Amino acid sequence: MKVLVPIKRVIDFNVKVRVKSDNSNVDLANVKMAINPFCEIAVEEAIRLKEAGIATEVIAVSIGTKACQEQLRTALALGADRAIQIQTDLELDSINIAKLLQKVVEEEQPKLVILGKQAIDSDNNQTGQMLAALTNMPQGTFASIVKVDGDKVNVTREVDGGLQTVALSLPAIVTTDLRLNEPRYASLPNIMKAKRKPLDVKNAEDFGIDLTPRTKTLKVTPPAERKAGIIVESIDELVEKLKNEAKVIS
Repeated sequence: MKVLVPIKRVIDFNVKVRVKSDNSNVDLANVKMAINPFCEIAVEEAIRLKEAGIATEVIAVSIGTKACQEQLRTALALGADRAIQIQTDLELDSINIAKLLQKVVEEEQPKLVILGKQAIDSDNNQTGQMLAALTNMPQGTFASIVKVDGDKVNVTREVDGGLQTVALSLPAIVTTDLRLNEPRYASLPNIMKAKRKPLDVKNAEDFGIDLTPRTKTLKVTPPAERKAGIIVESIDELVEKLKNEAKVIS
């Protein structure tokens, strides 16, 4: 069974994000980049399926500039067999990313596509669902448990009322939640081996898709600084401030 894992290059979650002085975007100069944490979980799950003898090949794919090859090499070092970079300098909307991934799915014919439920930079939580609609494949979102059973995959997902398990016929699309697994670290020998694994580069323009952005970033600003709290002397004073100052109760 072939497993396809789309990954995204994002600012490392440990880095404090800075906004450009002109508020046009986030400042990426000299900033550490990494695989999106949810995508890292997807890579780990695909590798575990291979280690269990269920998956025969794990393919990592990323869309972006040449810089995203660093994250693809990381995925290869973690255990992916080969990688595909779709080259583009454009900032793509979720729908355009899904359309490009649709073309990759049509070419590679994977039985399972595993991707992070969302990226920590945009937080859209859209690409997996859009890809499922475009490919007409069943989807299991927010997966906390994934079990492949013959020609089906059982996905336990977290919902408002607790847990829900859905049985999907393969081929299928699964998006990962935080509790699915704990990603491993790449060992030095595997990092060296990753340099020799195949990484194909394809131009986004060659897929024949209109990549014109449908959204435009008007302004980026840092979150407002929180004001210091106050200590009240009594319940009555707390109620008074909640009612008259915060106006959260009436």
